[in-house]
Amino acid sequence: MSIEMVSRFPVDDVELSALHARAFGGAVGQVTPWAERLERHALTWVGAFDAGRLVGFVQVCWDGGAHAFLLDTAVDPGSQHRGIGAGLVRAAVDDAATAGCEWLHVDYEAHLEPFYLDRCGFRPTSAGLLHLAGR
Repeated sequence: MSIEMVSRFPVDDVELSALHARAFGGAVGQVTPWAERLERHALTWVGAFDAGRLVGFVQVCWDGGAHAFLLDTAVDPGSQHRGIGAGLVRAAVDDAATAGCEWLHVDYEAHLEPFYLDRCGFRPTSAGLLHLAGR
């Protein structure tokens, strides 16, 4: 069956929270106000749908100018290794380029380097991170 990529789809907070929990090992049943956050802060978001079921998600936040930031790339564990994650990133790249962004940034854990560098075409850079909750 074919996977459909849909930009700025109508978000169901329960459905997206459940996908996020499955993909990242979070608390099942905890609902995040995704729709409100995305409308307020995201340039775009993309859902991957398999026969109408949400199986993947990514969002792009931005500075309103040249820089955009890829966040929350998630694919349901039962749907992984089918090219869905790379398809989500390609759709997000297209949306960011169409909006006039010049740069798309992504942070990732070391084990995801082959995905982002080899499959999605990102290049490595130096970056910094500050954990604000620990201050």
